Amino acid sequence: MNHQINQTTQTIPGNGDNIRYIDNSGGPKLGYSSESGVAIIEMDGLYFKDLSRDGRLDRYEDWRLTPKERAKDLASKMTIEQIAGLMLYSRHQSIPAASGGWFSATYGGKSYEESGVKPWELTDEQLAFLAQDHVRHVLVTTVESPEVAARWNNKVQAYAERTGLGIPANNSSDPRHSTDASSEFNAGSGGRISMWPETLGLAATFDPDITKKFGEMASKEYRAMGLATALSPQIDIATEPRWFRFNGTFGEDSRLTTDMARAYVDGFQTSEGDREISEGWGYDSVNAMVKHWPGGGSGEAGRDAHYSSGKYAVYPGNNFHEHFIPFVEGAFKLEGKTGMASAVMPYYTISMNQDTVNGENVGNSYNSYLIKDLLREKYGYDGVVCTDWAITADESGPRDSFLSGKPWGVEGLTVAERHYKLLMAGVDQFGGNNEMEPVLAAYHMGVREHGETYMRERFEQSAVRLLSNMFRLGLFENPYVDPLESSRMVGNPEFMREGYEAQLKSIVMLKNKNGVLPVEQKSKVYIPKRFMAAGQDWFGNPTPESLEYPVNLDIVAKYFELAEHPDEADFGLVFISTPKSGTGYSQEDEDQGGNGYVPMSLQYKTYTAEHAREVSLAGDTRTTDVLNRSYRGKSVTPQNAADLDMVLETKKALNGKPVIVSMLLSNPTVVEEFEAEVDAILVNFGVLDQAIMEVLAGEVEPSGLLPMQMPANMKTVEEQLEDVAFDMECHTDSENHTYDFAFGLNWKGVIEDERTEKYRKPRP
Repeated sequence: MNHQINQTTQTIPGNGDNIRYIDNSGGPKLGYSSESGVAIIEMDGLYFKDLSRDGRLDRYEDWRLTPKERAKDLASKMTIEQIAGLMLYSRHQSIPAASGGWFSATYGGKSYEESGVKPWELTDEQLAFLAQDHVRHVLVTTVESPEVAARWNNKVQAYAERTGLGIPANNSSDPRHSTDASSEFNAGSGGRISMWPETLGLAATFDPDITKKFGEMASKEYRAMGLATALSPQIDIATEPRWFRFNGTFGEDSRLTTDMARAYVDGFQTSEGDREISEGWGYDSVNAMVKHWPGGGSGEAGRDAHYSSGKYAVYPGNNFHEHFIPFVEGAFKLEGKTGMASAVMPYYTISMNQDTVNGENVGNSYNSYLIKDLLREKYGYDGVVCTDWAITADESGPRDSFLSGKPWGVEGLTVAERHYKLLMAGVDQFGGNNEMEPVLAAYHMGVREHGETYMRERFEQSAVRLLSNMFRLGLFENPYVDPLESSRMVGNPEFMREGYEAQLKSIVMLKNKNGVLPVEQKSKVYIPKRFMAAGQDWFGNPTPESLEYPVNLDIVAKYFELAEHPDEADFGLVFISTPKSGTGYSQEDEDQGGNGYVPMSLQYKTYTAEHAREVSLAGDTRTTDVLNRSYRGKSVTPQNAADLDMVLETKKALNGKPVIVSMLLSNPTVVEEFEAEVDAILVNFGVLDQAIMEVLAGEVEPSGLLPMQMPANMKTVEEQLEDVAFDMECHTDSENHTYDFAFGLNWKGVIEDERTEKYRKPRP
């Protein structure tokens, strides 16, 4: 029965929507758009949203019931078309939309600049997929600001609320807390978002409590921007050192990765106190989508499965099952009350020859042995399984095209047949798909094979999983956020300070000859400009050559005096990064009669692959592809080969005065080419320039540890097994220190503490 209700209305200036709020005594706060047509139902002195607009309290509208009870009721009411839309996960959405390129979209048929709209308005594409395709899972990439993200969320939610059964949007994001190195930390002022080390940097702290703290704070920032799902953490064990996604992992150790995965997911998913709704879930919770089942860190020769040249994961060490450990012992066995990660994403790769039931070599999401037999049945996982992006799209372009579809192993199927195979394998959701037609076609295929009752139940099974993740976060009661509160919450001083302290703890000191560090403040420092040759980013876009200072000199000047010439300096400071040698595929090589496959190098000098396999472990028997992908005898020169020259030239120019190298590591790196020539080496995994200066100047003592091995040379890289950790010869430096897993120095020498005792493995 409807009554006059005391409520508050918030008009957001410039947004065009009035959001009404109702406080429930002993229940959740309700939020709804005044334009949605949603009425309020009063029952037993409590208030409920009539999302179906039928004048009755449906079970899915009753917040007193469990999320699963509500999800089952709503799933039973949804049409097949609505469930098909729920199974879609949108392509990348930039707010506002770009005018060209991969993330482009229009507003009333015009570009953002031409349209004159506010940055939070919905694009033509978003309006279409929300209304026509019933999409409710939206992947957000770049946002102009937290306030814009919040306003855009409210626009999306108001539009979704007045459509169909009033199902809210579950907006999500890839990791977005990486550090803008040249910025300056200021504890008194908030930033766009708190800045933390990359995942590999969190691993370098060897402290799961720091990772949990990150999850707790990042989740509050996500929710303030209207984001309810994190497409993270990436918990593959990075057993292949050349993989370009190495820096998104917690390193190569399954034990450390397991503990970090558990801490990360607990931090993101757990709400406490009055923020909890039930079972640890609540208004501060963010669904964690762990990736990439069953582990993507063993791509042959380091190549990555975003490209068809890297579609195969190989297991020459018969070590397939260790890659499961971070999932089944970490993300699926949480310490917090939410129990397990709410979603999981398989990787693009074909896990070569690991299907012991059907013998299929198809992309992991398509493999019923990996999804249904192992993940679902053996390990009891009943959360959402979402494919990686664009795996149902057709392959296009050359083998190093990032924008190609990635239907590895099922290239011969139609798009609809791929969706059907995924459904039968146990997948719930299709990443990067905005259109429901192929899902409906897959449904009808299933009806013809299994009958309508079976397929309706199969669709509802996935719908319940997907809806449960939305109900337990309170999105059906109030999906709206306050843009002003978002601006205060995101990047607030406390979160910025915690992120900065994590950065400091992630820095690893590898070398400190004769105690050259710390350097006396106000010493004179010479920093050479860094040359970067022209190349391309991982999307394939060209990047111009550059010659510029690799550090914010204004920040350096707060700690040291800047010397324009080497002979004026007390010490030299050189900034370099991991060698960048491409994807392992070259169209030029193929055009010249080769097979297209070339080495990936972790050294700076031109590398010739004398020790590579003569015959690749995997290959494609199709006449249009390559069976033997060996690159033995071929050479590659990293894009940043000049980093090595810069170090050696600075050493010569300083004429015996100390030279310090600061390395930004994204992969294990061969340092033998320069290590003996320098006095100190600091490595980081994405920190502010200021954090590096504080360590150099002795304001902070280094405490980070290597979350991976540093190889002695490329021979050991070629001879290691892609699926096995800790199987390389490690570099030993001029001070007789070996750069092995869990190695690091502080001012006193080699770090030996409870972290190294727990995680450092004995070596034969």
